[in-house]
Amino acid sequence: MAAMETPGIAAMSGGLSEGWAKRLSGKNVQKGVGVEVGQLEAAIDLRIIVLYETPIHEVSRMLQQNVREAVETMTGLRVVEVNVKVEGVSFRGDDL
Repeated sequence: MAAMETPGIAAMSGGLSEGWAKRLSGKNVQKGVGVEVGQLEAAIDLRIIVLYETPIHEVSRMLQQNVREAVETMTGLRVVEVNVKVEGVSFRGDDL
């Protein structure tokens, strides 16, 4: 996924609500990703954990651009927003 290919991203963050959504709906809910899709447009919410000493503003902007381009290319939908919420910082890439 475009999000994990962005430098500085340690992981996508999953919350308690995702676990409940998966159990209740039986659907595969992608960890750290929320998408609202209309007929021609999409809005995306991403919850991430960044690596320590990563310039969060720059990484968030790059993440928004990478995800927007990937989704628009794959789907033909116009991405109207990509919201990024940083939910944590990883001090080592292998502690997740």
